[in-house]
Amino acid sequence: MPSMSKYLTTGFLSALLLMPVTARAQDSKAVPSSTADMQLSFAPLVKRTAGAVVNVYAERVVQKRASPFAGDPFFEQFFGQQLPNRTEKQSSLGSGVIATAGGLVVTNNHVIDGADDIKVALADGREFSSKVLLKDDRLDLAVLQIDAKEQFPVLQLGDSDKTEVGDLVLAIGNPFGVGQTVTSGIVSALARNQVTQGDFGFFIQTDASINPGNSGGALMNMAGELIGINTAIFSRGGGSNGIGFAIPANLVRVFLAAAEKGDTSFQRPYVGATFDPVTSEVAEALGLKRARGALVVSVVKDGPAEKAGIEPGQVVTAVNGIEVEHPDALGYRLTTAGIGKSAKITLIDKGQEKNVTIALDTAPETAPRDERLLEGRNPFAGATVANLSPKLSDELRMPQGITGVVIVDVKRNSPASRVGFQPKDIIVTLNGVDMGKTADVQHALEDNPGFWRVEVIRDGQRLRQFLR
Repeated sequence: MPSMSKYLTTGFLSALLLMPVTARAQDSKAVPSSTADMQLSFAPLVKRTAGAVVNVYAERVVQKRASPFAGDPFFEQFFGQQLPNRTEKQSSLGSGVIATAGGLVVTNNHVIDGADDIKVALADGREFSSKVLLKDDRLDLAVLQIDAKEQFPVLQLGDSDKTEVGDLVLAIGNPFGVGQTVTSGIVSALARNQVTQGDFGFFIQTDASINPGNSGGALMNMAGELIGINTAIFSRGGGSNGIGFAIPANLVRVFLAAAEKGDTSFQRPYVGATFDPVTSEVAEALGLKRARGALVVSVVKDGPAEKAGIEPGQVVTAVNGIEVEHPDALGYRLTTAGIGKSAKITLIDKGQEKNVTIALDTAPETAPRDERLLEGRNPFAGATVANLSPKLSDELRMPQGITGVVIVDVKRNSPASRVGFQPKDIIVTLNGVDMGKTADVQHALEDNPGFWRVEVIRDGQRLRQFLR
């Protein structure tokens, strides 16, 4: 069995290449038809675009584990004071794409995550320091700003929705740290999900060879446009098996716009509903011709979905006229539509197709967050709690529609940690009293009865425990 998809952290020929870029159009695609066609080259396209693909070097300082002999007089007699904790530098290598002339670089979050120092090296050998403007581990995207006052070569973003299976593509990056490398292939599939461990699932699949070190590099079409950021591979041994995945350029465009606005976090539209894939059994039960779409499971009261007329049991089949293959595709379509806009949702309801319009806005904080660090002589000491709202649920990646008091953090070695409380635990009752808000929890703890009958919800399961 092949291993799970792996991040790439360590770094045909067509007569259309002879045409001006403006002359190339989707309806002018053609397959090679002669020996002369097969002798054509990608070189002019590579020369025009490769300068906008860079190497990204990230360094982080880590604390080495403490020596088991630290403080032992016998060993200190022979080794002196060389045993205390020390730090060391770890480095990672990836790729990136210059998206603006002012030096904004798009790469993967996993390339730079936790880094203390990030450098960007251009194809001409020059190296610059950079800083992170915006990053998101759920999308696995990051935007860097090169620390230099000059104009840089740019790789223009294409419309990834126009990409089709079978299109010729080039992948440019720095695999295994050997230096900038160009490989060719085709688009193998679209809308791939369940590729990485994150909650983003809408990738372009390609057979262009990409390897460790290609993360953050460019997947480019024959017009010299960026159609994807290479992110992951499906591999048995860590090398290329001809199955690579890229984040579509249309999502990159929305993410880049947020960074240019100065946003400190990336916000996705709040729908106020949960969805499941349409399986063959579900499709048969609902009388659908194909097992495709997003089945509405639940709808949050007064949320955007309910206001639009979306109800449980319906199936979302398209957004703005573009087919939705699965729930991840629905999320992608709504995200790329943009915050502050509206989207036309096509539904199958009791065998009939209908269209509704949903407003796209960020998740609201319907209840004040009111974060509180719990202290004192009680089992919750060391836990930070907050009032749940759609906004906080989104940040914590919890199901929408849940209310109450949630644990957002637990200090190490605190009473709460030793008892076993975890972030995302929802405190339901204390000694039989419902906990509706953080103030309720704090007041209940101040009574200090000496024993505690606790009820929490963890991952949808209700847990009860007696503590002293």
